[in-house]
Amino acid sequence: MVTITFLLIIALTVIAWIITAPFRQARVRRRIMARPFPKAWRQIIKTHVPYFFWLPAHLQLRLKQLIILFIEEKQFIGCNELVITDAIKVTIAAQACLLLLNKEQETNYYDKLSTILVYPEAFIVETEQLDGFGVAHRHSHVLSGESWEQGKVILAWANVLNDATHPGMAGNVVFHEFAHQLDQINGKANGAPQLNNAAEYQLWSEVMAREYAALQQAIAHQQAHLIDAYGATNEAEFFAVCTEVFFEQGHQLNAEHPKLYQCLRRYYRLDPCEWLPELTKL
Repeated sequence: MVTITFLLIIALTVIAWIITAPFRQARVRRRIMARPFPKAWRQIIKTHVPYFFWLPAHLQLRLKQLIILFIEEKQFIGCNELVITDAIKVTIAAQACLLLLNKEQETNYYDKLSTILVYPEAFIVETEQLDGFGVAHRHSHVLSGESWEQGKVILAWANVLNDATHPGMAGNVVFHEFAHQLDQINGKANGAPQLNNAAEYQLWSEVMAREYAALQQAIAHQQAHLIDAYGATNEAEFFAVCTEVFFEQGHQLNAEHPKLYQCLRRYYRLDPCEWLPELTKL
């Protein structure tokens, strides 16, 4: 009887610990985000992430809180002898966390992500593909970023820095790869990130399918299109490329593809047209 009672107490204690874990984690995270933003990091933001100063004051404050938490929770590893510095951490974190500004509770702060691998330059990835006869062929691809389902993002620092210091341009590797991370919250990236209900999924599917087909059609007819041709690779890449355009060229996206813009605005709960300078329309 004593043994049974003791085991029951242990079981109840374990259950209580599991149930209260999210609340403990939230409390710890609030303490971390309450820390003062380091002065040296402010200088890094000023030098490397001019996009930050386009944001309204309340979003700047929130982004700094998220940067502190991101750097606290994620491991940065330098590859090919790259030494990880605060400049690398802050520049990557600032852009990654921009996607979470109004979504942090839904997306759990990229909880599935544990490690960011950073190469000094674009890196080579070897892939293997079977042809119609079952013969394997190896291919080499030069990449500036990759997002893995196994809790890793790989980035090329040279590309990250170039994209960060030239906001409003056509591409951003951090936005792209972390859009994949959002897409991978519920499993394999498929271009349909976590939404709230069936109606949202239905609208998302209709808008994205129509815009994806329009991009493929434009490419087939060699017509100019705001969204990069790489977005036609598959639905997951389309979402990631659209995310880049949404945050970098929001005015143009809203003017040329208003339904797509509104779809992304509802998902991210942000409206870049409220802060992006008009020059991004050029």
